[in-house]
Amino acid sequence: MRTVVIHDPDRWPSRAAAERALAAEGLEPRLWSNGAGVVYGEHAHAQHKVLVCVSGSIVFHTAEGDAALTAGDRMELPAGVEHAATVGADGVECAEAYRA
Repeated sequence: MRTVVIHDPDRWPSRAAAERALAAEGLEPRLWSNGAGVVYGEHAHAQHKVLVCVSGSIVFHTAEGDAALTAGDRMELPAGVEHAATVGADGVECAEAYRA
């Protein structure tokens, strides 16, 4: 399965909208944020990750290529996909959840 990014800021215009959308899918969203330039080293998750960028920006780096997310973008990252990430110049806030 491939990593999917949906660019639709009107669909998830706010933190509350992102949390509601994930909860409506039966997921348990959690919020997190980081400052500018934070780098996450390569890793993978045991579960499918669903992430909505609420504000700022972040780039996820995978073998498929880079996926740049800005406010309102949603990413589906399948379980086991190796990835790293770099937070943008204005920091980032995200809502994320995991599918079983």
